Amino acid sequence: MTKIQYLSLSKGQRILVNIGESFKGIGKGFLKFFKGIPFAFLKLWHRICAPFRTLRDAFVKGTWLTRGNFLIFGFSQFFHKEIFRGILYLLYEAVFIWYFIVMGIPSFAKLGTLGTFNGSSTAIINPSSGRAIQIGAGDDSFQILLYSIVTILLLVIFVVLWYLSIRDAKSLQDNRSVGKISKNMQFFNDLLNKKYHTLLLAVPLVGLVAFTVIPVIFMIITGFTNYSKTHDVLFDWVGFDNFAILFSGSGGSNGQVVTVFLKILAWTLLWALIATFTNYFLGMIVALLINKKGIKLKKLWRTVLILTIAVPQFVSLLLINRMLSDTGFLNGLFIKMGWVKEGYTAFDNVTFARILIILVNMWVGVPYTMLICSGILMNIPEDLYESARIDGASSFKMYTSITLPYMLFITFPYLLSQFVGNINNFNIIYLLSQGLPLFSKQGINIPKSFGGETVGQTDLLITWIYKMSMQGDDKNYALACVLGLLVFVVIATLSLIFYGRSNSVKNEEDFQ
Repeated sequence: MTKIQYLSLSKGQRILVNIGESFKGIGKGFLKFFKGIPFAFLKLWHRICAPFRTLRDAFVKGTWLTRGNFLIFGFSQFFHKEIFRGILYLLYEAVFIWYFIVMGIPSFAKLGTLGTFNGSSTAIINPSSGRAIQIGAGDDSFQILLYSIVTILLLVIFVVLWYLSIRDAKSLQDNRSVGKISKNMQFFNDLLNKKYHTLLLAVPLVGLVAFTVIPVIFMIITGFTNYSKTHDVLFDWVGFDNFAILFSGSGGSNGQVVTVFLKILAWTLLWALIATFTNYFLGMIVALLINKKGIKLKKLWRTVLILTIAVPQFVSLLLINRMLSDTGFLNGLFIKMGWVKEGYTAFDNVTFARILIILVNMWVGVPYTMLICSGILMNIPEDLYESARIDGASSFKMYTSITLPYMLFITFPYLLSQFVGNINNFNIIYLLSQGLPLFSKQGINIPKSFGGETVGQTDLLITWIYKMSMQGDDKNYALACVLGLLVFVVIATLSLIFYGRSNSVKNEEDFQ
């Protein structure tokens, strides 16, 4: 379609064309991705081979000092007066060898079985569940799995540092051959100048690995075990049994587990979409109204909205929850107006409950967007609006052609982070509705290992995970990890697709 043909369409037809082009663009993006896979593998192969070529050159053409780094980290650095760098290399090698002998090898030896009880263990009956529980001395599967994961990560770092130590030694040898003598202080100068970013990112990187990468890997692996309340110390591998239970419905009669799973997944995505865009566009509209010329008491309106942020969110949610309970003021008002039947609460109707959740989320979320949009609106060049007025553009036309594109260009990463945050918005659901109304009231009963009678129709995947792993007698941590893995896959996929296609990334250099 040419530009003239597009301009000749009505506004409704243009919206439909834009939506169609967006979906077509996503399809082209997927096609481009799969077409680029062979080239990506070829590029990856060259990158994999490059370190091996470096190691071969270091061993064949290197001196005895360079070859010494194959066994002792920092060996060549000490002789080339790179004392501090050599100490760091050697220190990591010593720590790794100690950890590998003391913790790594014992954990790896038991990784296949995740440990066993010794002969002194006994079985007792849990009075609350009536199940036999093994107690006594024995292995801890949790520690075995965790130490094994840490050992693998440390081993990867060990191999990388081993390669860097050898490459650095070869570089020092080549520099000495042309008369360039290294100095010990050169390491500090480089670290505080051209490699200063590496120093600053080192601490966040360690935190990322310790508190994000390791938990994610542990969650994925735990999904292949029977880790639960009855197997909290010693558990075993079960393969894909947890995935089969969740997706085949074998954990509940007539596939009710799958029914609950699909309903909660659909509501989670719908909730994230509605909650994100209502807060975003309403916050933008409020910011436009407050910043409009002629509006009086602007500071007062901003202060009133900021007060909703000043009050802790959990306090507001708990207060509204009490007002909507069976004895609450709002619930009584709804009964008088005929919106809720006598003896019921606002959360007994799934549609009404979901609408209330969205409205309350707007109350606590719109002020944040208003503050962000206010700052951005003040930086939009006024001459753009003046030119549009001279051309006879309406207020709506100026909004769709100037304000909205400018706002989306700047705030799309924020919009995407809000969408991801709403998928995992635990507080608004658990503190306000607690998942009500329950699926059990509709005759949909699922096993206790899936949360049993505590799972409701306003639950998100994240609150279902919490109920499955933290509430009730049958706390099934492994199944909760499977659901957590699903949330991770959904969020990662959507984030990568939409963030990569946004103008904020593709046309970042166009921002003025």
